[in-house]
Amino acid sequence: MTDSWSSSSWDVHLDWRPETGRQGLADAMRRAIREGRLAPGAVVPSTRELAKDLGLARGTVTRVYSDLTVEGYLRTNQGAPTRVAANEVPDAPSRKQPTPRAAPWVPDARWDLYPGRPDLSSFPRAAWVSATRRVMQEAPARAFDYSDTRGPAVLREALSRYLARSRGVLADPERIVVTGGFSHGLFVLARVLHERGDRELAFEDPSLPEFRDRAASAGPAITPVGVDERGVQVSEIDSPAVVVTPAHQYPLGVTLAPERRTALVRWATSNGSLVIEDDYDGEFRFDRRPVGALQALAPERVVYAGTTSKTLAPALRIGWLVLPRMLVEPVRGALENLGWRPPALDHLVLADLLNSGAYDRHVRQRRLAYRRRRDRLLAALPGGITPVGISAGLHLLLRFPPDFRSESEVIAQALRASVAIDPLGRYWMRPGEHPEGIVLGYATPAEHAFAPAVEALMNVLR
Repeated sequence: MTDSWSSSSWDVHLDWRPETGRQGLADAMRRAIREGRLAPGAVVPSTRELAKDLGLARGTVTRVYSDLTVEGYLRTNQGAPTRVAANEVPDAPSRKQPTPRAAPWVPDARWDLYPGRPDLSSFPRAAWVSATRRVMQEAPARAFDYSDTRGPAVLREALSRYLARSRGVLADPERIVVTGGFSHGLFVLARVLHERGDRELAFEDPSLPEFRDRAASAGPAITPVGVDERGVQVSEIDSPAVVVTPAHQYPLGVTLAPERRTALVRWATSNGSLVIEDDYDGEFRFDRRPVGALQALAPERVVYAGTTSKTLAPALRIGWLVLPRMLVEPVRGALENLGWRPPALDHLVLADLLNSGAYDRHVRQRRLAYRRRRDRLLAALPGGITPVGISAGLHLLLRFPPDFRSESEVIAQALRASVAIDPLGRYWMRPGEHPEGIVLGYATPAEHAFAPAVEALMNVLR
């Protein structure tokens, strides 16, 4: 049974059960605020009044109010009543709608610092609308027909020029295949490799489990390769192909050392093996010029994979593979067999952004904005916590001192404070003891939410 209670200043039904105690009351109030049942600016009962209404100790209610104030749900002023925070107005959904989630795999939390996404509010809407208008005005009628399975030639040509100047990729348009994001391209590649007889595919350990699962669903067995402070340990690779993140290892954030780059290319060339280079955030390097793509060292042995998911938005579902010549037709054929039909109009809009320079301008603006965020986050960190991978990207790893709380305790405390962060532990492939830490996506919050999100996280870490 849930309790309904009222006071002189408030009449609200809370889905709260007495046996859930302090934590249950806090969760119930959070839900009521998010769903709009407690309106922004509304006065809440005094701690004494609410404690009496619910039959709780006043100290319990005081601690709940204190927690919700720290999290930004409530506002307190000396000598004035406690109120629901006014900044809930733009974020509060209609009471007829469910609370939206950022993504199905992200914990439902008010402060989203989960890695893997850019600031979605920064999507260049005006530039996209302008490019769409030009495409609609200038595209020939055949642009509305089924597109080349590899993607429109105009986009592949634009990508060829962009990747050459920004990442040093040797990208003949005939070797580019545009996919529905990196996960889609990885699945197709894994399927092609498995069908040609490559029964294993190696991944860095640690690496993103969602990608490992996606590749495994295409057939090959997935094997681990260790990573240290100099990147993937090439001497451990014992599979015909390996997926790596050399510019900014995910999630550890290290850059593949020059001698390891050389060793990896030598391994692939001498063994007739394949390297799949996931360049997921290569445009975002802050402390020096971006590290060039590995692909340029061995274009017939390295598949280069890129995406708009970090530069623009994941919802576009646009990625690309720059393939060795021997794989172009097998990949195209696999896409045909899977029934892939590229969204040609979106591809033409992206080509326009690339050719007009709007895409480059957006990337430069976001690089500056994300660097500022990184610096603000680093300045706020309490002593003893070590940030790793700070020179690039949209995330960083926080490692704990030996006497700190466990990773699972920090994650649990963050969720209680309604802060979404990612535990490093879920990325490891091999069992056993591993370094602990949390992975933060400091690019994820909208600009107005960044400072309070960091403040809520710092309260957890302190």
